[in-house]
Amino acid sequence: MRTGRRVLVTLLISVLSGACGNQEQMPVSVAELTTVEIRQEGRENISPEDQPGTEGKDFLPDGQGDNNGENIWSEDQSGTDGENSSKDNQWENNGESSGNSGGENGIPGRDISGEHSGQLSVSGADADRTWETDSEPEQVRITISAAGDVTMGNYIGQGYEISFRQTYDQGAGDAYFFGNVADIFSEDDLTLVNLEGPLTRSGDFREGQTYCISGDPEYVNILTEGSVEVVSMGNNHRLDYKEQGTADTVEALEAAGILYAYDENYCMYETKGIRIGIVSVNEVGQGAGVEKYLQEGIEQLRQEGADLVFACCHWGIEREYYPEDYQKSLGRKCIDWGYDLVIGHHPHVLQGVEEYGGKFIVYSLGNFCFGANRNPPDKDCMIFQQTFTFLEGEKQEDREIRVIPCSVSSVTGRNDYKPTPSEGEEARRIVDKINECSRSFGVVFDEEGYLLKTE
Repeated sequence: MRTGRRVLVTLLISVLSGACGNQEQMPVSVAELTTVEIRQEGRENISPEDQPGTEGKDFLPDGQGDNNGENIWSEDQSGTDGENSSKDNQWENNGESSGNSGGENGIPGRDISGEHSGQLSVSGADADRTWETDSEPEQVRITISAAGDVTMGNYIGQGYEISFRQTYDQGAGDAYFFGNVADIFSEDDLTLVNLEGPLTRSGDFREGQTYCISGDPEYVNILTEGSVEVVSMGNNHRLDYKEQGTADTVEALEAAGILYAYDENYCMYETKGIRIGIVSVNEVGQGAGVEKYLQEGIEQLRQEGADLVFACCHWGIEREYYPEDYQKSLGRKCIDWGYDLVIGHHPHVLQGVEEYGGKFIVYSLGNFCFGANRNPPDKDCMIFQQTFTFLEGEKQEDREIRVIPCSVSSVTGRNDYKPTPSEGEEARRIVDKINECSRSFGVVFDEEGYLLKTE
């Protein structure tokens, strides 16, 4: 993907014949154009600037988690959104040239070589002159979208009528479920959701788990149709159908080209030349034991060249709108360890957003496409978006944040499993709710969900 910049300098060489001073014998000048290629070593990937409550009988209580995950899988995917096209360099003559008989930058008889500094050096009599480039610094902007719990399927004992499975079986189609958010996800650079519940046909469910969730492996196509690139699997339902359920899910995800992370299985996603590492843990089931995965994960991903690293934490108390103490402690530890963003889920309702150390902790995104409840009383959720800017490969300390208020359903009377952005007064109500949950952290969003810049 990366190319060196080439600069073409046109030299105008006047070839004169005849005896010096004998104008009668001097013929008309002959202009001869010679193209000289100059390489700027170390200048890579030059690109133009990118333009920029109680849930009734279907409520899911806490479950048991495990950390038996294996099969580390990392796949790099890259976009080619014009990042390798280079702007033309403009050369400027800083000084008066003598004997220049043609072309605005024509310099007869000069030996020219390039430098990494972006200057054109001239040897010989004019060695003290330089011609500076008018190039702009390379800028890359990466927008990520994160959404909450996605359960594609039913749990044991859940009724079939108006269920996720019945909706699918009656021909809704893969594109139906994310149909109202697909345009948002297709326009970003990375979409990440929490996949809660395996995609398996195994009947060997976990004893003692109140709600064992599963969906068919072909449901993975719902994610691809919705432009989801990565899923977190570190949650208290990954092992509902034991290790076979996890293996079947991984097989389906790999076949669809979707990356995943859980426990010590970290993943790396690449877009526009930027490498994004993801660690996903189940604090609900493993408690403080997840700190090992979080610390080792970011260390490994940084060593592998990650430019950004996100922590996905399944934590907190269900139906609580404010994070408990260990959530806040663990989230801040993640930032101290070097994570660029902390993304939380599990409470099934919205919680606030905190800014800590110049980075953001999203305590709970709420549910999203949630098949495990046919009619949750609180349908509020959100898509969290952040845009990261890199100049010459260095991440800038900006704060481009937006929350997009949504409902888990496109209708109010039940769950139709079609998350939908809210509008008008309903959107403002949800943003106000997020602001109330974020008040103690000093984070405020405007009516359109954009972060208000505060000192």
